Amino acid sequence: MDDHCVGAPGAFNGLCAMGVRDAGFEAAYVSGGATSVAAGVPDVGLLTLDHFTRVVREVVDGTRPTGGTGPALPVIADADTGFGEAEMARRTVIEYHRAGAAGLHIEDQVFPKRCGHLGGKTLIPFDHAVEKIQLAAQASRDCSNGDFIICARTDARSVEGLDASVKRAQAYVEAGATMIFPEGLESEEEFRVFAERMRPVNGVTGKREGPYLLANMTEFGKTPILPQQVFDRLGYHVVIYPVSMLRVAMGAVNRALASLKETGSVHRSLDEMLTRDELYAHVGYRPGVPWDFPAG
Repeated sequence: MDDHCVGAPGAFNGLCAMGVRDAGFEAAYVSGGATSVAAGVPDVGLLTLDHFTRVVREVVDGTRPTGGTGPALPVIADADTGFGEAEMARRTVIEYHRAGAAGLHIEDQVFPKRCGHLGGKTLIPFDHAVEKIQLAAQASRDCSNGDFIICARTDARSVEGLDASVKRAQAYVEAGATMIFPEGLESEEEFRVFAERMRPVNGVTGKREGPYLLANMTEFGKTPILPQQVFDRLGYHVVIYPVSMLRVAMGAVNRALASLKETGSVHRSLDEMLTRDELYAHVGYRPGVPWDFPAG
């Protein structure tokens, strides 16, 4: 992450996390939007901290090497608005860390929050948002000596403009955030400007200095689809693809269901299915051989 931009596809369950691992990615992401709709509810803050923590743990375990012990991939997890006031932001950090996540992001919307690419969002007061980040950062120091990443997401671009998003992001860094997530930027130029203002060039070293930066590549929203290489060039450290795999999976499911309903057979869908052996390979299972649950 220090020397290149890392792609982190969204994994909405343990099996999807295994696919992320087997495809050779360096990190995975747990999306609040994907977690919510996978449970059959909209992304408006309806699920509990315990529900999110369970999914985080499944995804972390899913990224561990097949058939034994070993480190999981770094998993960054969406924590929505922190599941409550500032005290809950602290608890959320501790619970996500216990679940095995490498970090989380907390946003500055009021509850109930809205998808970052919808209109009608409202921000919590500036000092309230700063307080949440301060307590989250202190929790990281307490539970991980500061290794657990506190990423502050700001939705200010769509509410108050790009300058306001930079102002809030700078305050969140001062409050202890080590990564910044500017949500809802609307062009490559805005990503460039935001990165340059958050990571200015040091006049002595000639290098850019500042927090880690996270970019969101979600589909059908305010942000154009940009290649990971562009974000690497612009100075971003992580690109998340939060709902992409869920959308692809459910698109295939809906097509298969329509075909099954029409024909009374799964014959048309066979070529798009994982075979039995391929599915077993994902989970590291061989019939007749005891399966090794990842020990962590």
